[in-house]
Amino acid sequence: MATQTCWVGQVPAVNENASWKQAVDSQLPASRLLRIVGNSAALRRVLGVVQIVAPTDATVLINGETGTGKELIAEAIHQASDRANGPFVKVNCAAIPAGLLESELFGHERGAYTGAVTRSIGRFERAHKGTLFLDEIGDLPLELQPKILRVLQEGQFERLGGSATIQTNVRVICATHRNLLEMVDEREFRADLFYRLSVFPIDLPPLRERPEDIRLLAEHFAMDYAARMRKPITAIAEEFITACTRHSWPGNVRELQNFIERSVIMSNGDVLSVSPSYLFSDAPKTSAPVTLEEAERSHILRTLQQTEGVVGGLNGAADRLGMPRTTLIAKMKRLRINPGQTGRIPTSGAAARFA
Repeated sequence: MATQTCWVGQVPAVNENASWKQAVDSQLPASRLLRIVGNSAALRRVLGVVQIVAPTDATVLINGETGTGKELIAEAIHQASDRANGPFVKVNCAAIPAGLLESELFGHERGAYTGAVTRSIGRFERAHKGTLFLDEIGDLPLELQPKILRVLQEGQFERLGGSATIQTNVRVICATHRNLLEMVDEREFRADLFYRLSVFPIDLPPLRERPEDIRLLAEHFAMDYAARMRKPITAIAEEFITACTRHSWPGNVRELQNFIERSVIMSNGDVLSVSPSYLFSDAPKTSAPVTLEEAERSHILRTLQQTEGVVGGLNGAADRLGMPRTTLIAKMKRLRINPGQTGRIPTSGAAARFA
C-alpha cells in the first residue's frame, strides 16, 4: 500500500517550494504576519488578549513554559501598539552576567569601571518611545530590582558612574517561565516589583494543550527548512503528523521546530516521512516497574526529565505532579532521587537549593 500523505493545504502539491508556501499560507490565520502559527482556540484566546492590551501602555507579564513563544507574543504586542514605529529592544536577563547587566540596562559613563573607555547607552535609552522586552525576568538580580522599579514608576534612571538623571518613555514587557509569586514568598523577588510588572499577565498554553496547531506548525517549519536546504519536499506523511500530534513536546514549539529540522535533514524525496520513533529515541527509556514504589520513582524521574531537573516553580516537577514542592522533595529523599539523575543538574531556583 502506498504511504498516505498529508498534502499541505489539502490541495495537490507540485515539486516547487513556492507553491507549497502559498498553500500553507492560505491555511494560516492573520497572525501569520507576526510569525505566530496556529489556529487553536487556546492560541486565539491569547491573540484576543494581545489585541486588548496592545493599544495601552500597560506593563505586560508573559508567563509560559520554555519554548512556547513568549518573545513572539511580546513582539506582537509591540507591533499592534502605538509604539510600532519605535524600537523593540530585547534583553535576556538570564544570558547576561549579573555584573554586566546593570550597564546593559542603564548604560555607563566613561571610567565607570575598569575597561569603560567610552560612554555606553543602555537598553532603556535605546528603547525610548518604543518597547523594552525583559526576557527571563525571574533571573533579574535582587540588587537591580529597585532600579527597575524606579524606571517603571518614574521613568527615570542614572547611567552607571553618572549623576545626571535621564528621562525615558518606555513600555516594558516581561516574560518568565518561573513562578514569580512563589519567588516572592521565598524572598527571591521583590513583591513591589512583582505587582508592578504583573499589571496585565498573559499565560501562554504549552503545545500539549493546543495539539490542533501541531499540523500547521509542522507544515510551516518543514516548508521553511526545505527551502533553506533546497530539498524538494512538498508533502508530509500522515503517520508522521499523527506521531507528532501524540507526542507531549516538553520543549514546546522550540522542540517541535528542532525535530522538524532534523527530519528535513534526514528526508529523501518529496514526502517528509522520517520515522518519528527513531528521532524520539533520545526519550528516557525505563523498564516496566514491578512495585508501587518503583512505579512512583519511575514517574517522578520521567517528570524531572521533562522539566530538566527543575523541582519547583511554574511547570516544575511539583507543579506537573500536582503536589507542593516540599512534598515532592520529601518523596525524592525517601526514594533516593536527586535532580542530577535526570541528566542535568539545575543551576537556579528551588531545585538548585535542593541539590
